[in-house]
Amino acid sequence: MKIAIAGSTGLIGHQLLALAEENGHEVVGLSRRTGFDLLTGDGLDAALQGVQAVVDVTQGPAQEQAAATEFFETVATNLGRAATAAGVRRTVVLSIVGTDKSPDYGYYVAKLAHENATRAHAPGAVVLRATQFHEFAGQMLSWNRDGDTVRIIDVPTQPVASAEVVRLLLDLATADTASDTDLAGPKVENLVAQVRRLVERSGESIQVEAVPAPASMASGSMLPEPNALIRGPEWEQWLEQN
Repeated sequence: MKIAIAGSTGLIGHQLLALAEENGHEVVGLSRRTGFDLLTGDGLDAALQGVQAVVDVTQGPAQEQAAATEFFETVATNLGRAATAAGVRRTVVLSIVGTDKSPDYGYYVAKLAHENATRAHAPGAVVLRATQFHEFAGQMLSWNRDGDTVRIIDVPTQPVASAEVVRLLLDLATADTASDTDLAGPKVENLVAQVRRLVERSGESIQVEAVPAPASMASGSMLPEPNALIRGPEWEQWLEQN
């Protein structure tokens, strides 16, 4: 099967490309590093010839709502129109659990727009909403560190291994039938506690300060619904193996 991956050089895209090739699929990577600008759409019509499924795992370059929304809507529109013209049968887009319950957080509003634009323009649209990846706590530590202090929003999460996200994306892209799916890991965690655990593990002298989160997230919008798929190891188990 021939699969195109938009955002093929990121955390998820890189793993997905490797897994798809390992499973015998022909893969087209769509990113600036591979010569494609998804914001202009140049070259997409030719690149998608013969492709049966497109998987969109692009990440916005900005957290601010207006810029992120413009990015995602443009990418989804360009991919969708090119995929339709090329006769692609399915488009799988990776989104985030809570996008529909977090109107007070701009990036999640932008991801909801990403979902909607994919449904509006792409053939056979399927949305996979995943909870935060196990890597998220480490990313937050890196992104929010200011000298010897790091400020972390105080929220509950139910993180999932990125490898599980990748496996499910490939399943949704290649299955005979597929539908919108939510995915989460097996255990609820507190993001501040996770970051403190990482600091303790590193041995560094870093003060972790809890800061208020958007109200929706503080009240649990990042947690999955009861019908979500639960897969993979708990965060602590994953941490000990990485």
